[in-house]
Amino acid sequence: MAPQPWKTRSSQPIYENKWMRLREDIAELPDGRTTIYGVVTFGECVGVLPFVDDDSVVLIRQYRYVFGENHRWEMPTGGKTPHESPEAAALRELQEEIGYTAGRLQWVSSYYTSKSICDETAHLFLGYDLTPSALPPDETEFFEVAIFPFAKVLEMVSRSEIRDSMTVIAVLHAARLRGWR
Repeated sequence: MAPQPWKTRSSQPIYENKWMRLREDIAELPDGRTTIYGVVTFGECVGVLPFVDDDSVVLIRQYRYVFGENHRWEMPTGGKTPHESPEAAALRELQEEIGYTAGRLQWVSSYYTSKSICDETAHLFLGYDLTPSALPPDETEFFEVAIFPFAKVLEMVSRSEIRDSMTVIAVLHAARLRGWR
């Protein structure tokens, strides 16, 4: 038998900015007890692993405030606005972050970035047939851009040097689609 749904008894906004919202719910469990449940809502996001040729991808590096790191590589990622399709958001992020657009996007996965307290869905793509097409980056983004052999990127994922979940999942899907083990 499938688990019974919880019921939201009340919901109170706690904090909001242009990137996220935090609320505190009182949820009723299937046995009638209640519990406090915090929920962070981010919305939807996209990521693209851009292939410049059959064997090379473009990655970016930027300072990640939460972890205090500036040495990890990742693929272009970003938020999707409510009016954008995931594909349009993916193409925009490529233009903002690496100065290219993709002639072809291949969807590889949509997933929940956290299954318990975060309301965020990520849409992942592989990008092909890149052509120059730049848009200004977001005002808080400062990037280093580099091209890597795909085999090296897969190795970086395997050694946990790349830790961004969107990048890890896209790289593993790309390896699977290429028949790599």
